[in-house]
Amino acid sequence: MNRNLRRSVRMMLLLTTLCWLATTPARAAATIPLAGEWRFALDRADAGLREQWFSRALPDRIKLPGVLQSQGYGDEISATTPWVLSLYDRHWFLREAFKPYTQTGNVKVPFLSQPPRHYVGAAWYQRDIEVPQDWRGRRVVLFMERPRWESTVWIDERQVGSNNSLSAPHVYDLGALAPGRHRLTVRVDSRMLMPYRPDSHSVSDSGGNSWNGIVGRIDLKTTTPVWIEDVQVYPNVEKKSALVKVRIGNLTGRVGQGTLSTAGMSIPVAWEATGGKAELEVPLGPNAQTWDEFSPVVHRLILKLDGEGADDSRELTFGLSEFRAEGTYFVINGRKTHLRGTHHGGDFPLTGYPPTDVESWRQLIRTCKEWGLNHIRFHSWAPPEAAYVAADELGFYIQSEPGMWNEISPGTPMEKMLYEETERMIKAYGNHPSFVLLSASNEPKGRWKESLPRWAEHFRREDPRRLYTTGTGHTDREIPDPTEGADYLVMQRIGPKMLRGNTAWFGRDYRASLEGINIPVASHELGQWVAYPDYDIIKKFTGYMRPGNYEIFRDSMQAKGLLDKNKDFAWASGKYQLECYKEEIEANLRTPGLGGFQLLDLRDYLGQGTALVGLLDAFWESKGYATPEEFRRFCNTTVPLARLTKRVFTTDEAFEVETEVAHYGPAPLAGAASRWKIVDAGGKMVAQGAWPARSIPHGNTSIGKVTADLSRLKAPGAYKLVVGVDGGSSFENDWDFWVYPDCGLRIADCPSFNIGISDLKFEISKFPDSKFSAFCSKSPDETGISKGVF
Repeated sequence: MNRNLRRSVRMMLLLTTLCWLATTPARAAATIPLAGEWRFALDRADAGLREQWFSRALPDRIKLPGVLQSQGYGDEISATTPWVLSLYDRHWFLREAFKPYTQTGNVKVPFLSQPPRHYVGAAWYQRDIEVPQDWRGRRVVLFMERPRWESTVWIDERQVGSNNSLSAPHVYDLGALAPGRHRLTVRVDSRMLMPYRPDSHSVSDSGGNSWNGIVGRIDLKTTTPVWIEDVQVYPNVEKKSALVKVRIGNLTGRVGQGTLSTAGMSIPVAWEATGGKAELEVPLGPNAQTWDEFSPVVHRLILKLDGEGADDSRELTFGLSEFRAEGTYFVINGRKTHLRGTHHGGDFPLTGYPPTDVESWRQLIRTCKEWGLNHIRFHSWAPPEAAYVAADELGFYIQSEPGMWNEISPGTPMEKMLYEETERMIKAYGNHPSFVLLSASNEPKGRWKESLPRWAEHFRREDPRRLYTTGTGHTDREIPDPTEGADYLVMQRIGPKMLRGNTAWFGRDYRASLEGINIPVASHELGQWVAYPDYDIIKKFTGYMRPGNYEIFRDSMQAKGLLDKNKDFAWASGKYQLECYKEEIEANLRTPGLGGFQLLDLRDYLGQGTALVGLLDAFWESKGYATPEEFRRFCNTTVPLARLTKRVFTTDEAFEVETEVAHYGPAPLAGAASRWKIVDAGGKMVAQGAWPARSIPHGNTSIGKVTADLSRLKAPGAYKLVVGVDGGSSFENDWDFWVYPDCGLRIADCPSFNIGISDLKFEISKFPDSKFSAFCSKSPDETGISKGVF
């Protein structure tokens, strides 16, 4: 299809849509928002069902969307609050150090940032609705974007049904309602209704996710008695087309027929008394653009159903993309990519619940991209649709999980729930091109090796648009075949061999861990390097969650007379943390065939004992000791790498360093010039070199060897090796090293002389006096060693 013809088709589609809107008979709005004040009642004794509270007006008032704990309902936090979480000391309040924080009205829990109040149980929400006259004979649907947890709905005194999804909207078909006033009642039960692990981020207090309420969009919608129930779009990159699969709903109880049309195409369709199915393939044109992180082009279609009892339409958004596994690499639209991801534990300190507006997610994802990431893994929960919309727009890869971190075994209610949640997630979010990965669970337990490969095979067959894995971070050290049923793996180790940690630092890599693996692998929860908190963060807790954990730690520091050193502690530990992340991410990038990593976390996480593992604080803001530009030197689409096996040299040693580049940009680098230099502590260049320009393909490619004569350098001295690659854009990375005069002393002469980045303390006190005096007659302070600087 040439450009003019494509424009003509688009114009025809637009005119058709405008004409349809102009000729549609005037009627009441198709949607009635239900946000605002609702009647309300807590059901502490679980008496509401027995006493039929749906049949009478509830006494209290609450605002929706919202949660009850933030509106003054629930119990005050006490030393014996029955938290939904595990792993911790449940008798913490008996410890002497914590007793000052157990007083009524001032309870502070050391393991998490806590909500204002606590309530796990049933609550009832109610309001009157007015069904317009123009809705007579039409189908009415109640949409609640994210209740937590199980909802049950009544219209007047008729029970409509229940829904217990933690991962997708609760949608209720109310049928044809008579025009006029009706009483709508929703019971929400936030108890642990199924055996989820209490640390699952969909249910746990670790991220404040034991709230009760309804958040996001709440509305009534009307359709004709025959309607478009579901549409899934399956793009074909090679053919530049989209296969549109449609499910048709039917309340009439009669067979019927009509037409299904989109983009100037129309096909006849028929439906049975209970509904029907239809498919049509839509050509997008030979110049249709694909979707990926570099070109996030989103396509839109308007689908219309006409016929007997049918007058319905749906706007579709999708991306022309194909994300698949090719050997040990992730491949999108035929190009290798490398996942640079962070974990998200579902904690939102200002609200307690995930935002459902697109702009909030745009800001979060822009921050991730600014720090060099292209991927986010939602740990044991699924975000609302706004997250996928923002990721589609910005070009960001998502792995979602259907709320689980628990035992999953064949024939159990949890296995059934897994299938149901997966189906709901695919229906709600399946068309989003950013939704490229789906994992059954975080660290599954039970007989999952029997259950989860079958789950993956089932949904791979039903919906091949994304890759499936049987679990994120299997903890079994010995799994006969970890690849069984999985399109990819996310592992911290394969057998006894680690895929994260310092075993591959200082120029090494994790390739031995991947022996025999023939599918892509990403490192599970890489990092976990902790920094000391800057207690100024306490001022940022102006919303739902309370920083009692931070306040306990701050008080401990003050009691020891060290609070005035807080900034110094935070800065020093933060700089160490940054160096650890640099070493670990570079080890990941150096490993041939490793598909990427998922950090734990780019930001601090408020639960699970308070995990201060981020370079950003819990509010996605920089802590000040690292910048995005600094981080992108080693976490980016293109990263120069050096296999620098140590950092301390003497002037008589050979300085020979192999270099390479990990490149996963939009295209190979054609005629890329690569160069290196060594600069001293003042930034003055003391040595340099370059390699011939060459093409650099996607993947990990050797550049060449750096060779320098250290005897020409001033010693003792601090230096930096800088390696750069220019291929349209310029990418640089650097590594500190230190040079000392040759005085006949070798590090091997003193085993306690630690130089690893994992231990910055140099034990000078154990250094043999006779040999230290030979070390150029320099005092420890003069060499800088006693300060742990290298």
